[in-house]
Amino acid sequence: MKLVLASGNAGKLAELRALLGGGFDLHAQSEFGVGDAEETGLSFIENAILKARHAARATGLAALGDDSGLCVDALRGAPGLYSARYAGRHGDSEANIDRLLRELDGVAAADRSARFVCVLALVQHADDPMPLVAEGRWEGRILHARSGSGGFGYDPVFFSPAHRCSAAELPATVKNRDSHRGVALARLRTLLA
Repeated sequence: MKLVLASGNAGKLAELRALLGGGFDLHAQSEFGVGDAEETGLSFIENAILKARHAARATGLAALGDDSGLCVDALRGAPGLYSARYAGRHGDSEANIDRLLRELDGVAAADRSARFVCVLALVQHADDPMPLVAEGRWEGRILHARSGSGGFGYDPVFFSPAHRCSAAELPATVKNRDSHRGVALARLRTLLA
């Protein structure tokens, strides 16, 4: 199945290609000259569907929308929907991490609980009345400083208790399987079966 990913994020594309495996031919919307959809939803679910419909409408292909982010309890769920542009400019991971660490300055490790959330929405066409929707969550906490050089986004400051290290210190195969995106994609695959 040829699918367009409603994102130009190279990290997401690589993760999803690895997780989807055979039977799917996944391409970034940027390969078709498609820009980002306006994220006007008030939830990850709404934004994932908006993105998928936008990519499907622009390409004529089935589309996979991914809306994901980091929700920190001490910050009342922030950065949440604004994770990619938390520091102001879209996709500036270093600035986003810097702002997150500043805002959590003085917060004890026990009070730094957080989770990555991912919602995937698959539409067969732009007006698909029954998008397939799957959600994944990855529980953890925010470290006081960066640790590790793998992954992308907030991975260097997201500690996974199950793995006893940051997401940036995990081998890609383990992260892809156990992360919020990995869980969401596994659930989506069962919906497609």
